[in-house]
Amino acid sequence: MVDKLKTYSVLLLLVIGLVFLGIGCAEKNKGGSSPAQETSSEAPVQETTAAEAPQGATSGEVQSISLKGSDTVLPLAQAEAEEFMNKNSGKSITVTGGGSGVGIAALIDGEVNIATASREIDANETEAAKKNGVNPVETTVAYDGITVVVNPSNSVSNLTFDQLRGIYNGSISNWKEVGGEDKPITVISRDTSSGTYKDFQKDVLKGDEYRPDALTQPATGGVVSEVTQNTNAIGYIGFAYLDSSVKALSLDAGNGSVAPTAKSILNGSYPLSRSLYFYTNGEPSGLTKEFIDFVRSEDGQKIVSTIGYIPLKK
Repeated sequence: MVDKLKTYSVLLLLVIGLVFLGIGCAEKNKGGSSPAQETSSEAPVQETTAAEAPQGATSGEVQSISLKGSDTVLPLAQAEAEEFMNKNSGKSITVTGGGSGVGIAALIDGEVNIATASREIDANETEAAKKNGVNPVETTVAYDGITVVVNPSNSVSNLTFDQLRGIYNGSISNWKEVGGEDKPITVISRDTSSGTYKDFQKDVLKGDEYRPDALTQPATGGVVSEVTQNTNAIGYIGFAYLDSSVKALSLDAGNGSVAPTAKSILNGSYPLSRSLYFYTNGEPSGLTKEFIDFVRSEDGQKIVSTIGYIPLKK
């Protein structure tokens, strides 16, 4: 009998305890929230309206675009992207090189938002784009001059276009043939994916093929390095890559010898002046348009000058 009373007493205490526990929980839910709920309610909530969100983006998602192409344009595109991202948090710009042809092919295949190019898109690329439903739209972002360079120890300071053509098609192979020392010429060229390669072939070689013993470089930096190290070398680069490690030659296309300078490139008197381009699929919109507008703005064109290219006329 005593044991039964003890058992009933324990059960009664357990029931009473559960009742009071239930009352405590009910009061807590009625008058407050859990620590986790309190933390989340105090945290700032960022919202993006439908009008502000980019197509396909969700609230809080980083907006991003990608650029690919010209090694000539590469340092400019990188500097522009870095400054744009500094001014616009939550927006990402990815920039890679590889050559104008590589960039245009990536645009045609839908892999990038912008193809950077140091030459105009050609007819074959335009046709390939059309077949893929891509409409390449060209935007000029800066000016450049293909700069022919030699080693600083080379006594040659200027060449005619005929002499330059002869050096690159193979009909001239010794510096003494163009007023220099009796030394063999080492010819440095960009590779076939380069827009500079194609522009040089079009404007200088006039349909001739490059000499078969020309040493090709996949990037402009490689051309500069080869010419710096080889006293007999000659190469061509974008104007922004020109520094004291190489010597720029003045060129004569029939109207007198002209040195590559910002002024001669801008006014077109330098015979290898050219434009630098961004290509998009159709008229740019969204973040792509924001970035291009920034590059062409006053702040963006200051960066063009800082990098060493020539800004757009205003």
